[in-house]
Amino acid sequence: MRAMSSAEAWVGSWRPHKPRGPIAALYGSPGPKYALPGLTGISKHDPTKYKAPMFSFGIRHNQANSNCSPGPRYLIPSNITRGGRDGTPAFSLHSRPKDPALFQAPGPGKYSPEKSGNVIFRAAPAYSLAGRSKEISNSQTPGPASYSLPPVLGPKTVATAAAPTYSLCGRSKNGSFHEDLKKTPGPAAYKVVDPCTYSQKPPQYSMTGRNFTPGETTKKPGPGAHYPEQVTFTRPKAPSFSFGLRHSEFISPLIVDVHEKCD
Repeated sequence: MRAMSSAEAWVGSWRPHKPRGPIAALYGSPGPKYALPGLTGISKHDPTKYKAPMFSFGIRHNQANSNCSPGPRYLIPSNITRGGRDGTPAFSLHSRPKDPALFQAPGPGKYSPEKSGNVIFRAAPAYSLAGRSKEISNSQTPGPASYSLPPVLGPKTVATAAAPTYSLCGRSKNGSFHEDLKKTPGPAAYKVVDPCTYSQKPPQYSMTGRNFTPGETTKKPGPGAHYPEQVTFTRPKAPSFSFGLRHSEFISPLIVDVHEKCD
């Protein structure tokens, strides 16, 4: 069965064999592992190549600070020449001017002749419902609810005669018939004596947890932990095939960090 499966795997008359002669793929090289020295900059420059002169930007010297002239500080407009202002016409971009508003004469609908009667003839007073003005809120004058009339009932009357009033209060301990003048303790102030102090004490039993005999505590596999259907030592096993990848020793490896190795 294995011979048949291996023969069916190859298509055509080609079969794997050793190469007849040496090929370049058998001899691997390190590739772009060794970086050549650069041709730019001053650090690690190639000594076999020509190096052009280099100039650096230095700092300003202290002698330049002694000059107090303002320098190119004032901006001169571009239309100012040696003979004066340039005479060429200059146009600016502005928005469109608004049309002048025409005089709108009032039409017949603007007049209300029905309201002219209040001006000529006498009319009853009319009141409108409007909101409270802001000036009223600033007024601190007390309203009618701020005043209260004197009470008429009770002992604190002002304008009327008050009848005798009696109050209902609790009983006072001072001066009553059950006042304890000597502060003697009552029967409830004493605790009951334990009978074990003057008689034979009975046996006492306590409830404790369950005690287990010492033994082996390792976990043993049960019947469900075994898989007899997967045993292949004592019975034949059916052939199984997997989907793998095509491998070849002539495929060059993928180099990802090329720039990092060159640096």
